[in-house]
Amino acid sequence: MFLQRNFLSLALAAGVLGLASCNKGGGDFTKTKSGIEYKVFKNEGGKYSDRSVAAEGDATYKDRLGKILALNVEYRTAKDSVLFNSRKQQGIPMRIKLQEVTTKGGIEEALALLQPGDSAVFKFNVDTIFAKSFKQPVPPFMKKAGNTMTMYVKAEKLQTEEEAKAAQQTEMEAQQKKMMAYAEQQLKKDDVILQEYIKKNNLTAQKDPSGVYYVITKPGAGAKPTSGQTVSVLYKGTLLDGKVFDSSEKMGNKPIEFPLGVGQVIPGWDKGIALLNKGAKATLLIPSSLAYGQRGAGADIPADAPLRFDVELVDVK
Repeated sequence: MFLQRNFLSLALAAGVLGLASCNKGGGDFTKTKSGIEYKVFKNEGGKYSDRSVAAEGDATYKDRLGKILALNVEYRTAKDSVLFNSRKQQGIPMRIKLQEVTTKGGIEEALALLQPGDSAVFKFNVDTIFAKSFKQPVPPFMKKAGNTMTMYVKAEKLQTEEEAKAAQQTEMEAQQKKMMAYAEQQLKKDDVILQEYIKKNNLTAQKDPSGVYYVITKPGAGAKPTSGQTVSVLYKGTLLDGKVFDSSEKMGNKPIEFPLGVGQVIPGWDKGIALLNKGAKATLLIPSSLAYGQRGAGADIPADAPLRFDVELVDVK
Protein backbone atom coordinates (compact mmCIF):
# COMPACT_ATOMS: atom_id res chain seq x y z
CA MET A 1 0.00 0.00 0.00
CA PHE A 2 1.81 3.09 -1.26
CA LEU A 3 -0.62 5.70 0.02
CA GLN A 4 0.52 5.61 3.61
CA ARG A 5 3.21 8.22 4.24
CA ASN A 6 5.35 6.00 6.51
CA PHE A 7 5.18 3.00 4.21
CA LEU A 8 8.63 1.60 5.13
CA SER A 9 8.79 0.86 8.84
CA LEU A 10 12.19 -0.70 8.28
CA ALA A 11 13.70 2.71 7.61
CA LEU A 12 15.09 3.64 11.00
CA ALA A 13 17.41 6.17 9.33
CA ALA A 14 20.57 6.41 7.36
CA GLY A 15 23.11 7.03 4.63
CA VAL A 16 26.79 6.35 4.13
CA LEU A 17 29.38 7.95 1.92
CA GLY A 18 31.43 5.55 -0.17
CA LEU A 19 31.44 2.61 2.16
CA ALA A 20 30.12 0.23 -0.48
CA SER A 21 33.64 0.24 -1.88
CA CYS A 22 35.01 -0.61 1.57
CA ASN A 23 32.79 -3.67 1.62
CA LYS A 24 34.49 -4.90 -1.54
CA GLY A 25 37.95 -3.93 -0.31
CA GLY A 26 40.57 -6.24 1.10
CA GLY A 27 40.41 -8.12 4.36
CA ASP A 28 37.95 -10.64 5.69
CA PHE A 29 35.01 -9.83 7.90
CA THR A 30 35.37 -10.46 11.61
CA LYS A 31 32.44 -12.18 13.32
CA THR A 32 30.95 -11.66 16.77
CA LYS A 33 29.90 -14.64 18.87
CA SER A 34 26.29 -13.76 18.02
CA GLY A 35 27.00 -14.03 14.27
CA ILE A 36 27.36 -10.40 13.13
CA GLU A 37 30.02 -10.04 10.44
CA TYR A 38 31.80 -6.68 10.48
CA LYS A 39 34.61 -4.46 9.22
CA VAL A 40 35.46 -1.25 11.07
CA PHE A 41 37.48 1.61 9.55
CA LYS A 42 39.11 4.53 11.35
CA ASN A 43 39.56 7.95 9.74
CA GLU A 44 43.11 9.26 9.83
CA GLY A 45 43.58 12.56 8.05
CA GLY A 46 40.72 11.87 5.67
CA LYS A 47 41.96 8.37 4.80
CA TYR A 48 40.27 5.20 6.03
CA SER A 49 42.17 2.20 7.34
CA ASP A 50 41.12 -0.96 9.16
CA ARG A 51 40.61 -0.68 12.90
CA SER A 52 40.86 -3.89 14.84
CA VAL A 53 37.93 -4.54 17.16
CA ALA A 54 37.70 -7.64 19.31
CA ALA A 55 34.76 -9.93 18.60
CA GLU A 56 33.62 -9.55 22.21
CA GLY A 57 33.29 -5.79 21.80
CA ASP A 58 35.02 -2.43 22.22
CA ALA A 59 36.49 -2.09 25.70
CA THR A 60 35.96 1.70 25.63
CA TYR A 61 32.20 1.43 25.02
CA LYS A 62 31.47 1.68 28.77
CA ASP A 63 32.85 5.23 28.70
CA ARG A 64 30.23 6.26 26.13
CA LEU A 65 27.17 4.92 27.92
CA GLY A 66 24.47 7.55 28.34
CA LYS A 67 25.88 9.75 25.56
CA ILE A 68 24.16 10.37 22.22
CA LEU A 69 25.79 9.06 19.03
CA ALA A 70 25.05 11.00 15.84
CA LEU A 71 25.41 8.72 12.85
CA ASN A 72 24.41 8.03 9.27
CA VAL A 73 23.37 4.56 8.19
CA GLU A 74 22.38 2.77 5.01
CA TYR A 75 20.54 -0.55 4.76
CA ARG A 76 20.86 -2.88 1.77
CA THR A 77 19.39 -6.24 0.84
CA ALA A 78 21.51 -9.30 0.04
CA LYS A 79 21.19 -8.29 -3.62
CA ASP A 80 22.68 -4.87 -2.81
CA SER A 81 19.43 -2.95 -3.31
CA VAL A 82 19.30 0.17 -1.11
CA LEU A 83 16.45 0.06 1.39
CA PHE A 84 17.03 3.44 2.99
CA ASN A 85 19.63 6.21 3.03
CA SER A 86 19.36 9.12 5.49
CA ARG A 87 21.60 11.53 3.63
CA LYS A 88 19.25 11.33 0.67
CA GLN A 89 15.95 10.61 2.36
CA GLN A 90 16.22 12.23 5.78
CA GLY A 91 18.87 14.88 5.28
CA ILE A 92 20.12 14.86 8.88
CA PRO A 93 21.89 12.22 11.00
CA MET A 94 19.96 9.92 13.28
CA ARG A 95 20.80 10.01 16.97
CA ILE A 96 20.89 7.07 19.38
CA LYS A 97 21.37 7.05 23.13
CA LEU A 98 24.06 4.50 23.93
CA GLN A 99 23.01 1.98 26.58
CA GLU A 100 24.08 -1.39 27.92
CA VAL A 101 23.83 -4.03 25.20
CA THR A 102 20.99 -6.33 26.20
CA THR A 103 20.28 -7.91 22.80
CA LYS A 104 23.03 -9.74 20.94
CA GLY A 105 23.05 -10.19 17.19
CA GLY A 106 21.29 -6.94 16.31
CA ILE A 107 21.96 -3.27 15.62
CA GLU A 108 22.42 -2.50 19.33
CA GLU A 109 25.46 -4.78 19.55
CA ALA A 110 26.84 -3.57 16.20
CA LEU A 111 26.86 0.10 17.23
CA ALA A 112 28.65 -0.76 20.47
CA LEU A 113 31.71 -1.72 18.39
CA LEU A 114 32.07 1.82 17.02
CA GLN A 115 33.98 4.85 18.23
CA PRO A 116 33.13 8.39 17.06
CA GLY A 117 34.65 8.97 13.61
CA ASP A 118 34.55 5.28 12.66
CA SER A 119 32.90 3.90 9.55
CA ALA A 120 31.81 0.30 9.31
CA VAL A 121 30.10 -2.42 7.34
CA PHE A 122 27.91 -4.97 9.16
CA LYS A 123 26.28 -8.09 7.77
CA PHE A 124 23.35 -9.56 9.69
CA ASN A 125 21.34 -12.73 9.27
CA VAL A 126 18.02 -11.39 8.00
CA ASP A 127 15.90 -13.56 10.33
CA THR A 128 17.94 -12.49 13.35
CA ILE A 129 17.96 -8.76 12.60
CA PHE A 130 14.21 -8.58 12.04
CA ALA A 131 13.43 -10.60 15.15
CA LYS A 132 15.85 -8.79 17.48
CA SER A 133 16.08 -5.23 16.15
CA PHE A 134 12.87 -4.64 14.21
CA LYS A 135 10.57 -6.94 16.24
CA GLN A 136 8.65 -8.05 13.15
CA PRO A 137 8.62 -10.90 10.60
CA VAL A 138 10.96 -10.68 7.63
CA PRO A 139 9.14 -9.03 4.68
CA PRO A 140 8.80 -11.43 1.70
CA PHE A 141 10.86 -9.19 -0.60
CA MET A 142 13.77 -9.33 1.87
CA LYS A 143 13.58 -13.12 2.08
CA LYS A 144 13.53 -13.32 -1.69
CA ALA A 145 16.65 -11.16 -1.92
CA GLY A 146 18.70 -13.51 0.28
CA ASN A 147 19.60 -14.44 3.84
CA THR A 148 21.55 -11.34 4.82
CA MET A 149 21.06 -7.60 5.32
CA THR A 150 24.00 -5.19 5.17
CA MET A 151 24.28 -1.99 7.19
CA TYR A 152 26.81 0.74 6.37
CA VAL A 153 27.49 3.19 9.21
CA LYS A 154 29.37 6.45 9.64
CA ALA A 155 29.61 7.38 13.34
CA GLU A 156 29.78 11.17 13.20
CA LYS A 157 30.14 12.43 16.76
CA LEU A 158 29.35 11.83 20.41
CA GLN A 159 27.12 14.38 22.17
CA THR A 160 25.42 15.06 25.46
CA GLU A 161 21.61 15.05 25.40
CA GLU A 162 21.57 18.85 25.49
CA GLU A 163 24.04 19.10 22.61
CA ALA A 164 22.12 16.52 20.59
CA LYS A 165 18.77 18.30 21.04
CA ALA A 166 20.22 21.66 20.05
CA ALA A 167 22.04 20.26 17.02
CA GLN A 168 19.03 18.29 15.84
CA GLN A 169 16.75 21.31 16.10
CA THR A 170 19.16 23.43 14.07
CA GLU A 171 19.61 20.72 11.45
CA MET A 172 15.87 20.11 11.14
CA GLU A 173 15.13 23.80 10.64
CA ALA A 174 17.81 24.07 7.95
CA GLN A 175 16.60 20.90 6.26
CA GLN A 176 12.99 22.10 6.33
CA LYS A 177 13.94 25.36 4.61
CA LYS A 178 15.93 23.47 2.02
CA MET A 179 13.07 21.06 1.33
CA MET A 180 10.50 23.86 1.05
CA ALA A 181 12.66 25.76 -1.44
CA TYR A 182 13.20 22.60 -3.47
CA ALA A 183 9.49 21.70 -3.41
CA GLU A 184 8.54 25.19 -4.58
CA GLN A 185 10.82 24.92 -7.61
CA GLN A 186 9.77 21.34 -8.32
CA LEU A 187 6.09 22.30 -8.19
CA LYS A 188 6.67 24.69 -11.09
CA LYS A 189 8.42 21.97 -13.11
CA ASP A 190 5.70 19.43 -12.33
CA ASP A 191 2.99 21.87 -13.38
CA VAL A 192 4.52 22.12 -16.85
CA ILE A 193 4.72 18.31 -17.05
CA LEU A 194 1.09 17.89 -15.93
CA GLN A 195 -0.19 20.49 -18.37
CA GLU A 196 1.59 18.70 -21.21
CA TYR A 197 0.10 15.40 -20.02
CA ILE A 198 -3.40 16.89 -19.92
CA LYS A 199 -3.02 18.28 -23.43
CA LYS A 200 -1.57 15.06 -24.82
CA ASN A 201 -4.40 12.96 -23.35
CA ASN A 202 -7.19 15.41 -24.28
CA LEU A 203 -8.33 15.79 -20.67
CA THR A 204 -10.61 18.55 -19.43
CA ALA A 205 -9.06 19.21 -16.05
CA GLN A 206 -9.59 21.71 -13.27
CA LYS A 207 -6.79 22.88 -10.99
CA ASP A 208 -7.01 23.14 -7.22
CA PRO A 209 -5.02 26.00 -5.59
CA SER A 210 -2.72 23.38 -4.07
CA GLY A 211 -1.53 22.35 -7.55
CA VAL A 212 -3.60 19.16 -7.90
CA TYR A 213 -5.40 18.77 -11.23
CA TYR A 214 -8.65 16.81 -11.25
CA VAL A 215 -11.08 15.46 -13.86
CA ILE A 216 -14.57 14.40 -12.72
CA THR A 217 -15.37 11.33 -14.84
CA LYS A 218 -18.64 10.53 -13.02
CA PRO A 219 -20.39 13.10 -10.79
CA GLY A 220 -21.43 12.03 -7.32
CA ALA A 221 -24.81 12.67 -5.74
CA GLY A 222 -23.70 12.84 -2.11
CA ALA A 223 -22.04 15.52 -0.04
CA LYS A 224 -18.35 16.35 -0.14
CA PRO A 225 -16.33 15.03 2.81
CA THR A 226 -14.88 17.39 5.38
CA SER A 227 -11.64 17.19 7.32
CA GLY A 228 -11.72 14.47 9.96
CA GLN A 229 -14.44 12.38 8.31
CA THR A 230 -13.52 8.83 7.34
CA VAL A 231 -13.71 8.17 3.61
CA SER A 232 -13.67 4.92 1.61
CA VAL A 233 -11.89 5.08 -1.73
CA LEU A 234 -11.27 2.69 -4.62
CA TYR A 235 -8.20 3.65 -6.62
CA LYS A 236 -5.55 2.84 -9.18
CA GLY A 237 -2.22 4.67 -9.03
CA THR A 238 0.02 5.01 -12.07
CA LEU A 239 3.08 6.91 -13.19
CA LEU A 240 2.47 9.27 -16.09
CA ASP A 241 3.88 6.64 -18.45
CA GLY A 242 1.00 4.36 -17.47
CA LYS A 243 2.89 1.97 -15.19
CA VAL A 244 0.62 0.82 -12.34
CA PHE A 245 2.33 0.92 -8.94
CA ASP A 246 -0.66 0.29 -6.65
CA SER A 247 -4.40 -0.34 -6.81
CA SER A 248 -7.45 -1.53 -4.93
CA GLU A 249 -7.44 -4.52 -7.24
CA LYS A 250 -4.15 -5.62 -5.68
CA MET A 251 -5.85 -5.35 -2.29
CA GLY A 252 -8.78 -7.57 -3.28
CA ASN A 253 -10.93 -4.70 -4.63
CA LYS A 254 -11.49 -3.44 -1.10
CA PRO A 255 -11.66 0.35 -0.61
CA ILE A 256 -9.02 2.01 1.50
CA GLU A 257 -10.45 3.85 4.52
CA PHE A 258 -8.78 6.83 6.19
CA PRO A 259 -9.67 10.05 8.02
CA LEU A 260 -9.46 12.92 5.57
CA GLY A 261 -7.15 15.86 6.10
CA VAL A 262 -5.04 14.55 8.97
CA GLY A 263 -1.95 13.47 7.05
CA GLN A 264 -2.48 9.71 6.98
CA VAL A 265 -2.16 9.72 3.20
CA ILE A 266 -0.10 11.78 0.76
CA PRO A 267 -1.08 15.49 0.70
CA GLY A 268 -2.37 15.22 -2.87
CA TRP A 269 -5.00 12.74 -1.68
CA ASP A 270 -6.07 14.88 1.26
CA LYS A 271 -6.51 17.76 -1.21
CA GLY A 272 -7.99 15.79 -4.11
CA ILE A 273 -10.50 13.57 -2.33
CA ALA A 274 -11.94 16.63 -0.55
CA LEU A 275 -12.96 17.97 -3.99
CA LEU A 276 -15.28 15.02 -4.71
CA ASN A 277 -18.90 14.31 -3.85
CA LYS A 278 -19.77 10.92 -2.43
CA GLY A 279 -20.16 8.46 -5.30
CA ALA A 280 -17.98 10.45 -7.69
CA LYS A 281 -15.28 8.99 -9.89
CA ALA A 282 -12.33 11.14 -10.89
CA THR A 283 -8.78 11.31 -12.12
CA LEU A 284 -6.32 13.11 -9.84
CA LEU A 285 -3.04 14.40 -11.27
CA ILE A 286 -0.72 15.08 -8.36
CA PRO A 287 2.59 16.98 -8.47
CA SER A 288 5.50 15.17 -6.83
CA SER A 289 5.75 17.65 -3.95
CA LEU A 290 2.25 16.57 -2.89
CA ALA A 291 3.10 12.89 -3.38
CA TYR A 292 6.49 11.32 -2.52
CA GLY A 293 8.79 14.22 -3.43
CA GLN A 294 12.54 13.80 -3.58
CA ARG A 295 12.56 10.43 -1.84
CA GLY A 296 10.18 8.61 -4.18
CA ALA A 297 8.70 5.36 -2.89
CA GLY A 298 10.68 2.15 -3.18
CA ALA A 299 11.53 0.82 -6.61
CA ASP A 300 8.17 1.71 -8.16
CA ILE A 301 7.92 5.48 -7.71
CA PRO A 302 11.01 7.50 -8.72
CA ALA A 303 12.05 10.72 -7.03
CA ASP A 304 10.18 13.83 -8.21
CA ALA A 305 7.49 11.79 -9.99
CA PRO A 306 4.06 13.38 -10.64
CA LEU A 307 1.36 10.73 -10.23
CA ARG A 308 -2.04 9.85 -11.64
CA PHE A 309 -4.77 8.30 -9.50
CA ASP A 310 -8.11 7.11 -10.85
CA VAL A 311 -10.38 7.13 -7.82
CA GLU A 312 -13.96 6.53 -6.70
CA LEU A 313 -15.25 8.04 -3.45
CA VAL A 314 -17.35 5.08 -2.31
CA ASP A 315 -18.45 6.31 1.10
CA VAL A 316 -18.16 9.11 3.64
CA LYS A 317 -18.66 8.30 7.31
